Amino acid sequence: MTTTRPAIVASGLRKRYGDKLALDGLDLEVAEGSVLGLLGPNGAGKTTAVSILTTLLRPDGGRAEVAGFDVATQAAQVRTRIGLTGQTDAIDEILTGRQNLVMFGRLHHLSPRAARKRADELLEQFGLTEAADRQAKGYSGGMKRRLDLAVSFVTAPKVLFLDEPTTGQDPRNRMEVWSVVRTLVAGGTTVLLTTHYLDEADQLADRISVVDRGRVIADGTPNELKSRLGASQVDLVLRDERQLDEATEIVARVSGATPDVDRERRRVSAPVHDRVASLTDVLAGLQAAAVAVEDVALRQPTLDDVFMQLTGTRAESDDPAADTTEVAA
Repeated sequence: MTTTRPAIVASGLRKRYGDKLALDGLDLEVAEGSVLGLLGPNGAGKTTAVSILTTLLRPDGGRAEVAGFDVATQAAQVRTRIGLTGQTDAIDEILTGRQNLVMFGRLHHLSPRAARKRADELLEQFGLTEAADRQAKGYSGGMKRRLDLAVSFVTAPKVLFLDEPTTGQDPRNRMEVWSVVRTLVAGGTTVLLTTHYLDEADQLADRISVVDRGRVIADGTPNELKSRLGASQVDLVLRDERQLDEATEIVARVSGATPDVDRERRRVSAPVHDRVASLTDVLAGLQAAAVAVEDVALRQPTLDDVFMQLTGTRAESDDPAADTTEVAA
């Protein structure tokens, strides 16, 4: 029986910036033709890990291979087999879409004819043919991200690193990028995705690794991670913030779990395994204690719930600059 070597494998990666330990024995494995979502709070080590795997940084310890080559000792071979799309577009907005792709083709040592041919292929693949000869500054946000992805595919890389690819994009543009990523993966590309949008990871990732303080603290499929919290989640929104502690105690007693409390939204939530019985018991307890409820719901756990349980914080969907400062430290 033949076995397929992982497209990305990292073992015990360590990286320190002065007194800060950015990576503390990070382990990762990504199967060929799959998407791994790398999640974690700002400063958890995600960007440092991507920088090492793309040969932009050298690790202080451990080792990693990408596409079968060691990132430290075979960096040149790794670079010819990967693509990287960061948080900001790498395109020149003065140039047209076609000119951008031809320019990057030439930078990758393609002949003028080969660069033009590759540009035409990528314009069609990424749905940009009609806008090929327009200046990129006139593109929508989604079109710019698609062009940026196309640029990273000039050399048809086997492995693509997407570092916060839809930061600042509106929902329509994000879905355009998701569609392109799905098409690439269907064609055999391996993707490592870092994102602060947990719905994005839920939509795209085959597996998810949650990173905190420089190491992986949980790994599994999205459904496996969500199943850790139970089959359902009970959510309460109270009318009076002063009753939050009392409501939290009732929910904890019924669920047998430590509730998540959001004082700003007057919300209490906790996982439950017996949907109807648990909800009935919670409501009965609240009524007996005269706790006024504005809203109550039963829902399936989300990756945000998993993230909160594992890291003690909600995922940030704004500027992830705190994580990127690791590289410059």
